Amino acid sequence: MARPGPSSASDADAVEAALAGRQAGFAALMEVHRSAVFRMAHGHLGNEADALDVTQESFVAAFMALHRYDPARPFRAWILRIALNKCHDWARRRKVRRFFAFALPIEEAAGVADEGGDPEQALASQREVAQIHAAIAALPDALKEPLLLCAVEGLSQEEAASVLGISRKAVETRIYRGRQKLSHLTEG
Repeated sequence: MARPGPSSASDADAVEAALAGRQAGFAALMEVHRSAVFRMAHGHLGNEADALDVTQESFVAAFMALHRYDPARPFRAWILRIALNKCHDWARRRKVRRFFAFALPIEEAAGVADEGGDPEQALASQREVAQIHAAIAALPDALKEPLLLCAVEGLSQEEAASVLGISRKAVETRIYRGRQKLSHLTEG
């Protein structure tokens, strides 16, 4: 499922504005690339809340390092590389975060009503989506990252190779192996 990317000219203008300290530049970059970063993080981590945190961390890191961005490269590839690095950091810290994480009391959620459709269908759909996210998250990073970059974010294999620092053929092979492994993980 390819996602249309923004023009590099509009990204270049937004980066220039952001570097000049204009909030509109930062806002434009966030607006255009936030969904792609979130999808990448969610696909990598398999958890929406973690993906939101990583998305925020990714943009903070990108804006702090914006002076190092090379305008000759696509901004989306640059921000997705930052997001992948943040996903790796997040996974390394997961055990510590789990130790300190506390759930909200059930009493706070008891009064929330869902006006959605059939609860059984919704539950089945949620289970299927959760199973797919869990299967993707369970893939080794070497297989997961090329698959997410190409299949979800619509990057070409050449662009994914550039983001990951590997050859285009390695991307192709890893996507094939990732899809094979996913089909085994989601069976049954």
